[in-house]
Amino acid sequence: MNISDQQVMSNTKKRYTANNRTILKDLVKNKILYLMVLPIITYFIIFHYLPMFGVVMAFQDYKPTLGFLGSKFVGFKHYISYFCSYSALRTITNTFILNIYDLIFAFPSPIIFALLLNELKNKLFKRTVQTITYIPHFISMVVVVSMLLDFFQRDGVVNQLLSLFIKEPIPFFIRPEWFRPLYIGSGIWQSFGWISIIYLAALTNIDQSLYEAAEIDGAGRWRKVINITIPGITPTIVMMFILQMGTMLNIGPQKILLMYNPAIYSTADVISTFVYRRGLIFGDYSFSAAIGLFNSVVSFLMVVLSNKISRHVTETSLW
Repeated sequence: MNISDQQVMSNTKKRYTANNRTILKDLVKNKILYLMVLPIITYFIIFHYLPMFGVVMAFQDYKPTLGFLGSKFVGFKHYISYFCSYSALRTITNTFILNIYDLIFAFPSPIIFALLLNELKNKLFKRTVQTITYIPHFISMVVVVSMLLDFFQRDGVVNQLLSLFIKEPIPFFIRPEWFRPLYIGSGIWQSFGWISIIYLAALTNIDQSLYEAAEIDGAGRWRKVINITIPGITPTIVMMFILQMGTMLNIGPQKILLMYNPAIYSTADVISTFVYRRGLIFGDYSFSAAIGLFNSVVSFLMVVLSNKISRHVTETSLW
């Protein structure tokens, strides 16, 4: 080993030692903060990382009596079975369509609401509106769907109002074409006020001197929104969009299970509900694990891809 190699190794060792000392000092200095975050780290390790060992079920013909080590390895059998079935096209299509509708209609709604709320000058009215729009977020999903059933049933409020214009009541919950509007619409009503908190917080970080300078230059309210407000919250919008893209194949089954029935499977059956039926109702654990793994991998790739595109286009990204 020559002298230059020895110097490189010596410098590397020094940097390693210095980094360790810095980390140790930071741990001692901020020990209270690290203790506060410890329960969260423990939660993710126990309930999110340790169960990842169960992914092996996706490649086995898993039997609870045999366990992970005793169950037969079948490779990609469950993936082939899923993608060759009629349910694959239906569930993937329905999942994508619901998420695209959510991206088109639900994603902009809290942004628009935050921009409108930011323009209000009356603080009391502004706080009242905020409180009213936050309330639906705390309503149970079961209660929300029960309200939908009451309002949109044959003799419900909606059909009573429509009876002024049409003769026959509309059976909303057995018509496949009405499932998506009801699902997306109720989701917007329940969440847009709560999500707007993120954008309202981003609006408070905009330098107010920019508005004053724009007003001196003769800019009106609309021009200030276009040239100052929207660019000021663009990084937040981009980050929320990237996170939204990561859920393009993830739709929680709770609300759909409460809303749907066999009559509307053609538009309501998504990947998560299909996995629920196969895994919990029919006991096909390996098949459900395989579809769940496929779902997770695609979601991860969507996040990585959208983050990369965002970094090149807007210079804003999660990492």
